[in-house]
Amino acid sequence: MDERDLLVAAWDTQRQALRRAVDGLTDQQARDTPSASELSLASLLKHAALGEPPWTPVLHGEGADWSDRDGAAEFEVGPEETLDELLRAHAEVAARTDDVVRALPDLDRTVPMPVTPWGPTAPPRPVRAILLDLLVEAARHAGHADIIRESIDGATAPKLAGYPGDPGSDTH
Repeated sequence: MDERDLLVAAWDTQRQALRRAVDGLTDQQARDTPSASELSLASLLKHAALGEPPWTPVLHGEGADWSDRDGAAEFEVGPEETLDELLRAHAEVAARTDDVVRALPDLDRTVPMPVTPWGPTAPPRPVRAILLDLLVEAARHAGHADIIRESIDGATAPKLAGYPGDPGSDTH
């Protein structure tokens, strides 16, 4: 297993945790905002699905201009969007991103960062550093999803994963 495979596996673990946070929920429960957060599980899923693809040209060194990007819109779940559709989109994007990561020729290559509306353009960075940042972002969303899910019905991440002996599980 090479470094790309390790990065993909770690990233996928976080994506699975985000998807697992909606296991057994209705569309409405996935849209609920039961905690102090303004976000729902559905909005986190949508953001995760829409947030990965813009990085592909950046990872290939093509640069990107995101100056007209509306990051807040990535969290807005339309009334017609279902949880199943969001899960499918998230899985499809993850598979495409994984293919991109596995095909990257040089993780040490320094590439230009995107122009963004939310701050000055960052200096060029190594592809590896960008991938690690994206992995951290996925982990942050998975943890956020854990809190939202526990606020909905008390289900904890270990319980949802089926780990016996979890303090939040009925199996200990």
